[in-house]
Amino acid sequence: MSHSPEDHIPVLAQELVDLIGPQPGDTVVDCTFGAGGHARLVGEMIGSEGTLIAIDRDPVARARFQEFESTASCHTRFLPVEFSQALKDLQNEGIRAAGLYMDLGMSSLQVDAAERGFSYSHEAALDMRMDPRQELTAGEILNEWPESRIKQVLQIYGEERYAGPISREIVRRRPLNTTSDLVDAIKAGMPTAARFGSGHPARRSFQALRVAVNGELDAIDAALPIAWDTLDVGGRMAAISFHSLEDRRVKQFFAGLAVGCICPPDLPICICGHEPEAKLLTRRSITAEESELEANPRSRSARLRGALKLAERPAV
Repeated sequence: MSHSPEDHIPVLAQELVDLIGPQPGDTVVDCTFGAGGHARLVGEMIGSEGTLIAIDRDPVARARFQEFESTASCHTRFLPVEFSQALKDLQNEGIRAAGLYMDLGMSSLQVDAAERGFSYSHEAALDMRMDPRQELTAGEILNEWPESRIKQVLQIYGEERYAGPISREIVRRRPLNTTSDLVDAIKAGMPTAARFGSGHPARRSFQALRVAVNGELDAIDAALPIAWDTLDVGGRMAAISFHSLEDRRVKQFFAGLAVGCICPPDLPICICGHEPEAKLLTRRSITAEESELEANPRSRSARLRGALKLAERPAV
């Protein structure tokens, strides 16, 4: 399936723009450009004096950026690498931003590209790479990794209750060549009753494999502090996540920055002098309104959080 940029519906778009509040002339970093839906809105707000820096390791996103660039009213730049590396590069150049955002997980471009193996609904090779230049594929994990390691992947990255029997079934059925082979193995590894009633039975396992193939959680852990350091004081950062493993990392990162005094609770006065580096812009995550859920069912699992930078992080 192919979509034009205009067909793409960015998730929580207005909520994200309201949260980071881009102003004319700002420099804003889009860490996960995808189809550029959020970038188009931000680009209009920062205007001809502003700069939109887009990052995405997926070659398909680069083609979408070129379409965006040809019509954008702001200055633009594209970095075709994984976002923690791109943010390091920006930092080394001394670039600071007034706003920064990341839309984590898969883009709709990746979900709809059946041949890339991200979807359990389409027959495809077991690929799941966001960056086709990398070597590790889902097929290599499923056909070459030991059963114990596959079980660990399904447990940790998919929170799959039946990780043990599913991983046994995967190993027993080797070689697995297609997404259909994997779906069949997952279903065979689950009790009959568990295959019905809580979404597609392969959903958690496909998520786990995708996260493992692309090192997604490691990338988030690496990128969050670099992204924060890239912001100017007074700048705003926002992140949209699509499952609890992502959202937990974002929530804990922002919460840690917003902590003030860290003295033991039994001390009568503060002696640490620690000041918060951030003000939370969202006490609870923002989720899609009913109207957005109807127009874009993929927004159902989206969670948006944000923070305002109050001070630089102390040098270690």
